[in-house]
Amino acid sequence: MRIRIVDAFTDRPFAGNPAGVLLLDAFPGDDRLQNVALEVNHAETAFAHPLPAGGEADWALRWFTPVAEVDMCGHATLATAHVLHSTGAHTGPVRFATRSGVLVATPARDGSITLDFPTAPLTPVELPEGVAEALGAEPVAAFDTGPHVGDLLVELADEKTVHALRPDHRALGAYSRRGIIATARAENPALGHDFVSRCFFPNVGIDEDPVTGSAHTALAPYWAERLGRTPLTGLQASPRSGRVRTELRGERTLLTGRAVTVIEGELLA
Repeated sequence: MRIRIVDAFTDRPFAGNPAGVLLLDAFPGDDRLQNVALEVNHAETAFAHPLPAGGEADWALRWFTPVAEVDMCGHATLATAHVLHSTGAHTGPVRFATRSGVLVATPARDGSITLDFPTAPLTPVELPEGVAEALGAEPVAAFDTGPHVGDLLVELADEKTVHALRPDHRALGAYSRRGIIATARAENPALGHDFVSRCFFPNVGIDEDPVTGSAHTALAPYWAERLGRTPLTGLQASPRSGRVRTELRGERTLLTGRAVTVIEGELLA
């Protein structure tokens, strides 16, 4: 089994969000997949195998954190598409069969890849008691992001507040299925981003995710409505940092970024 570590939503190594990628002939048992993801110990490890020609999808794709399988993952999908194209295993747009339906990744001549994902439904909710204390800042609005994303999205007062967050990760786990997306409007759009975010996912073993594609399926409609335009660019302000270009298209959201393979090896166990 060849295994690769790919930094996604970045054009340089040691930034963005690292993902493990394994291209297989077929999926082994779930325990095996989970053990490999635990060994890789990144936010997600993606497993993919080719499907018979003529169907609605080209490859089957699953994503595992170190502790659980997840319904949707943007950065590991981008990483998988990058591996398929950079190795010649697939050319042109690739259709992935996933828990979230068929997801399409389309390469561009400039080396970027655009993912076509379902737009997360946003439902306003009352801020649960204790969120502000666990997060370390007082949100100005809160939204449920639906079943596939499974987060509580909260808007904070400004970009500086997002950068300064030092949350109680264990306490945050009580408020959503996966975790918390904290966001704010960019203070200076001339720097190349329209909004900022940070993502904390203690319930799937990730205290802070470096760059989260799936979260941007909720951030894109949220900020498109408030800023009155699309496309937009989001900066995920984690220590590794990364940018996601978004374009809202009704029930679908396009997520565009780059990826870099940093490690390639062989899984011996």
